[in-house]
Formats: sequence, C-alpha cells, structure tokens
Amino acid sequence: MKRKILLISSLAVALALAAFIYFRFYFVFGEGVKAGELNFVVYKGYLFKTYEGRAIQAGFAKGNKGTASVVQSYEFDFSITDEAVADSLMRCSGKTVELHYKEYLGALPWKGQQKYIVDRIIAVN
Repeated sequence: MKRKILLISSLAVALALAAFIYFRFYFVFGEGVKAGELNFVVYKGYLFKTYEGRAIQAGFAKGNKGTASVVQSYEFDFSITDEAVADSLMRCSGKTVELHYKEYLGALPWKGQQKYIVDRIIAVN
C-alpha cells in the first residue's frame, strides 16, 4: 500500500514539474511584431553562446498635468535562435526593422537571455 501511494505521489510530482517547465519555458505566451531602430546584435555568452539584440522604439509619453507630451524611447531586448536571422540582422544595424517575435514566460540559457525570441524579419527600411 505504501509503495502504491509513493508511486502515485512521485508520478503526480513529476507531472506537475513537467507541466511547470513546459508552461514556463516552452509555451508561447504571445506573438507579435515590433518595429524600431536596430541598435545591435551580438553573439555572446560564457557557457551557452547566443545571439542577443536590441531595437530602440521611439514614442510619445504623456506629460504631467498641463505639460506637453515628450518623446520617449523604449528598448526592446530580444534573443535570436536562428543563425540565418541573426546574420541578416547583423548587417542591419542602425536601420529601422520590423521583427516578428514570440514571447515566453521564462528564458532558457541555450535559447537566449531574453524571454522575447525573434524568429523572422518582416521588413527593413
């Protein structure tokens, strides 16, 4: 009887852990397109070398009461898993790009440092 309870408990814990890992690191939480000026794309890392990039998005922020809106920039930090996409982006530094990305709830070291993974380039201007 104890053996059966231990087996069922172990199986339940293993399934819960597998579900947690799947939803945290492999489940695509969101997809979208972001546009901005490509700041950099680098290949870096100590143990796992990954492609990391940043795009700067200009926008307007609402000013305080009675003041005008101000220009504010947002940084979109992302990782790239596809080497061909990374190579193409490395030649686009300083250009305005539209990037399709997938958002995960967590990052795995071998997939990149960011929870946003760029999987393709939509447009380069």
